[in-house]
Amino acid sequence: MTEFLSAVATHAFLRNALLAGAMASVACGVVGSLVVVRRITYMAGGIAHCVLGGIGAAVYLDRVHGWTWLEPLHGALAAALIAAFVIGFAATRARERTDTVIGAVWAIGMSAGVLFLARTPGYGVDLMSYLFGNILVVSARELWLLAALDAVVVAAAVLLHDQLSAVCFDEEFARARGLRVDALFMTLLVLTALTTVLLVLVAGIVMMLALLTIPAAIAGRFADRLSRMMLGGAILTALFTFVGLAASYSPELPAGATIVAITGAAYLITIALTRPHGGLRLPYR
Repeated sequence: MTEFLSAVATHAFLRNALLAGAMASVACGVVGSLVVVRRITYMAGGIAHCVLGGIGAAVYLDRVHGWTWLEPLHGALAAALIAAFVIGFAATRARERTDTVIGAVWAIGMSAGVLFLARTPGYGVDLMSYLFGNILVVSARELWLLAALDAVVVAAAVLLHDQLSAVCFDEEFARARGLRVDALFMTLLVLTALTTVLLVLVAGIVMMLALLTIPAAIAGRFADRLSRMMLGGAILTALFTFVGLAASYSPELPAGATIVAITGAAYLITIALTRPHGGLRLPYR
């Protein structure tokens, strides 16, 4: 740990990694709690894996066609939002089975990303980086984009806290109160898409679901209100990110995989040693 802290004071890339993890933890605690309570992890998984298509397209246009202004996160953001709208439309409007649509979006996004990267020189390194994460290469420009996404997610969650809570806890109750449930559900999916983009840098596409849901699930075993679950999830995500970075530094292990392994181990220990409480309460019930 001492060696890691000394390296943080010396190397800017480690400070950027810690800052990226802290930024991602805020949105992760807020949105991850909503995802866990609403039980839409499978939808978040479909959005996450579609992100590779947008990343692949952005990398391809940058390296092959000279679109140097285009960042991989721009492509990830576009793909995540498209996937969120497609999945949301299927869940609220279409007659198709939602799980079938999610499977199709998942497959199309992943295959499109692989195809784009296959046509890009040196794609192998990029593919591994985006699939499994590389928080150590976060740039200053990406930090600004992360900050902007974080601000949007937190602002939306704060402004719509009661409405989103009602939709996540009891959809029929929300409809009885006259809330626009379909629009709020779509908003939740958009917030999930934005958080997915934040977490891609920390844990990668394959493992980001663990970071999105596990810290919130741990916090939910102790919190009696959704707001406390969100706060606990954010704190735990930041803690797991810091510990994972520190643990991976000296042995030169993959940072994303180390973070997720520590997160998963903490969850297993928690459910083995504790019992869940009586449950969360709606803020106005």
